[in-house]
Amino acid sequence: MDIYSELKCKIIDQLKILQEEGILSQECSLELISLERPKNDNFGELSTNAAIILARFSKLESIHLAEHIANKLNNLEGVAEATIAHPGFVNLRLDPQLWQNVIGTILNDPSQFGRADLGKGKAINLEFVSANPTGPLHIGHTRGAVFGDTLARLLEFTGYKVTREYYVNDGGAQVDTLARSAFRAYEKEHGRNANEAMEKSPGDYYSGSYIEELGIKLKNKFGSELLGKQEDQWLEKVKDLSISHLLQIIKNELEQLGVHFDNFVHEKQLYNDQRVEESLARLEKMGMIYEGSLPPPKGKKLDDWEPRQQTLFKSTQFGDDVDRPIKKADGSWTYFAPDIAYHYDKISRGYSTLINILGHDHGGYVKRLKAVVKALSEGKVDYTVKLIQLVNVIEGGEKAKMSKRAGNFVMQSEALNAVGADVTRFVMLMRKNDMALDFDFQKVQEQSKDNPVFYVQYAHARICSLLNRASEEGKKPDDIALSKADFELLAAPEHIRFIRRLAEWPRVIKLASKHTEPHRIAFYLVDLASEFHAFWTQGQDNINLRILQPNNYSHTMAGLAMARATGIIIALGLGILGVKPIIKM
Repeated sequence: MDIYSELKCKIIDQLKILQEEGILSQECSLELISLERPKNDNFGELSTNAAIILARFSKLESIHLAEHIANKLNNLEGVAEATIAHPGFVNLRLDPQLWQNVIGTILNDPSQFGRADLGKGKAINLEFVSANPTGPLHIGHTRGAVFGDTLARLLEFTGYKVTREYYVNDGGAQVDTLARSAFRAYEKEHGRNANEAMEKSPGDYYSGSYIEELGIKLKNKFGSELLGKQEDQWLEKVKDLSISHLLQIIKNELEQLGVHFDNFVHEKQLYNDQRVEESLARLEKMGMIYEGSLPPPKGKKLDDWEPRQQTLFKSTQFGDDVDRPIKKADGSWTYFAPDIAYHYDKISRGYSTLINILGHDHGGYVKRLKAVVKALSEGKVDYTVKLIQLVNVIEGGEKAKMSKRAGNFVMQSEALNAVGADVTRFVMLMRKNDMALDFDFQKVQEQSKDNPVFYVQYAHARICSLLNRASEEGKKPDDIALSKADFELLAAPEHIRFIRRLAEWPRVIKLASKHTEPHRIAFYLVDLASEFHAFWTQGQDNINLRILQPNNYSHTMAGLAMARATGIIIALGLGILGVKPIIKM
């Protein structure tokens, strides 16, 4: 039951009648209208902008078109009153029973309330995290992991078939740097100083306890076998061990966070399978590849610029700012080349929708990715990139600095050890993905209304406590019994106002899925929990609003039904967030 969708359909039906009557043009798109919950209850329970949006398709001004719409809606079953407000809003009040019936709908099928078949089984390839296998996950990776996993859960909740994919960057220069860093640690394990080149440029190497662990692992496996050998004799062996070890660490850390992947695609394998050459051959066949030189970068002095012949992709034909090099003048591949191959591989596997979740530092990379996907798929693949902004870790009221190579970055494991996976996941969704997020270790452990994680969990635990107390008092507050309660007893304005919030859940789900914005779920749960706690407080002063009413079985069962419906939605929402609801605090 989605009151918003059902009523919007009824409004559209009435607008079609106005088209037949000649009041509205047949050319107008009725789907553009919206139905919202006004912030001020004085403007009704729901409000539509239909007259304002459609006035240009009518000979009437918006306020007069609104009169016609209101007259139609006043005749609809379930609409108690339709009034108009400048400049042309139509405000609606519904029959209380329409709201009250929401409780029964939730209780009759708890696991299904809010589910939608928006995707109709459509397959989506969702790539996220894809952290370079050069160290453990830091707190920034955690945000991307939580966002991606929650988005996958949300899309699955709304009818999509999602493949969770991790792209392992194990074919570039960064893994060579990792291997050299590990080899330096290996040499130190044998009591040798790092070679002279390494000592002259320590900033070009990774450091930290995990590098020291690699040195120990190398010593345990190879003994002194690699000492004194040239780099080309040990590099691949050290790379293979280092990548394997760190990738396993990453997988373990993701597991602790509750994040699972269906596929791990390796960049190195794309090279081995000639997928780079294959994808570029396809682009070349399409006339998208040419030999040429790029203009100087903006702001570059011409006397500092030397044009170089390169192999270029015509990304400007697909909305990019400049054509992009895929092969350097020396014949080696650019960073972009394997990414072309990887996305071609996704398309070849039959996905018609691709979603990439990337770090904020990839913002300048988005246009070229969109360009190449559009070219390779001939415009048939939907491609979305979601950028994840920074996480500012707050410790003792100050921001912690992060530097991966210096080895002093804040690791995911620190967050999990301090506050656990559930709190970490919830906090990571308390800001929209393209906004920076503060992670305050101290604040998220507070048990107060200022801590949204605690407030939502406390609401669920309080509801569980209510049901347990009712059971101890001899009542049977199971879903079947509660679904038969007299919901018309929930007739106070405070009841109806709260039930309206419950009724928003299906709409929140659809909007979050449509816009790929899982933070909407977290925001909604905080609002719902806040309103539940406020309702509880009102019941302390007004006995008619109390959920457990001594010697009044009917009112108690109706109140418990509303509370249980609230708990169901909180549990569903937390499930999408990957957070386990707490039943006792």
